Amino acid sequence: MTRRALSQQSGVSERYIAQMEAGNGNVSILLLRGLAAALAVPTTALLADTPEKPADGLLLESLIQRLTPAQREEARALLTGRFAVAPALARRQRLALIGLRGAGKSSLGSLLAEHQGYKFFELDREIEREAGVELREIFEMHGQMGFRRLERIVLERLTTDKTGTVIATGGSIVAEPATFEWLLSHYFTIWVRASPEEHMQRVIEQGDLRPMRDNSQAMADLRAILASRESLYAQADLVIDTTGQSLAESFATLLKRLTAHAS
Repeated sequence: MTRRALSQQSGVSERYIAQMEAGNGNVSILLLRGLAAALAVPTTALLADTPEKPADGLLLESLIQRLTPAQREEARALLTGRFAVAPALARRQRLALIGLRGAGKSSLGSLLAEHQGYKFFELDREIEREAGVELREIFEMHGQMGFRRLERIVLERLTTDKTGTVIATGGSIVAEPATFEWLLSHYFTIWVRASPEEHMQRVIEQGDLRPMRDNSQAMADLRAILASRESLYAQADLVIDTTGQSLAESFATLLKRLTAHAS
């Protein structure tokens, strides 16, 4: 696209575009958005300091973007089945529980590991051990990006264990596409779900009142988070609902579903 055409389609002056190309322009997010829209690329593509993607990669992204949600799920399943890093048998020896806090991932994961004779890990605790500080301090010192980097490093390290593992992941692991795809490819994943009301009640029963403190919209926020992540959690190999069940009942359900899936 010529500079003149880009100017006409974005509403940004040719002079300003020339200054930006020369590294002299005072970059504005609003103007960058206009340029990105004219170029039909995400705004982040203009800021990323990464090599240009190969043509076949761009074509594949374009194809996937045109698919419906159901078609994308089918495509992911086909690609994972054809190109997954870990064989199916290896994935069955690595079990990962995903879902929002309060669903029962840690309690069920601990019981499942004991039943299977596997090691049990809480991913957040392993991240703290790796960093030598608590999660709060990780976010304060390194931000979200630093936490995500540690999360991926720790997850890959746990994947090298050949003796069988069960991990309880953090609720937001699905928000990092590359890490979540790694999890889906290397672990047999189980979505432990519950109603928003039970999620909130269980967190409060654990002694954590922060979700309700100074936030009259806490339940609405929780519902919104669950709704935004539901399609991601649903990509798990297995789904169990712990709503209205005791820990013993949930564990019995989990074992029954695992046995049925294996057969």
